[in-house]
Amino acid sequence: MNIKPLGDRVLVKPAPVEEKTVSGIIIPDSAKEKPLKGEVLAVGKGTKDEAMEVAVGNTVLYGKYAGTELELDGEKYLIMRQSDILAII
Repeated sequence: MNIKPLGDRVLVKPAPVEEKTVSGIIIPDSAKEKPLKGEVLAVGKGTKDEAMEVAVGNTVLYGKYAGTELELDGEKYLIMRQSDILAII
């Protein structure tokens, strides 16, 4: 991974979007919602006021509008502050 977050930022790979419901109904692209969980791929060193509580490999929940989307080599990622993460699963 060539991306190294700075400060209290975290790099997250969003979970894949659900293609089907549990009952087998296929969801069209226009009705798909952005996933609100993902896997932490990289973390910064933190700040002097805030220690990093998340670690690489954690699965986290984050807010609907959290982070900044970026694309690298055809993969989509989010980079966000640790404070945007709601919970570690």
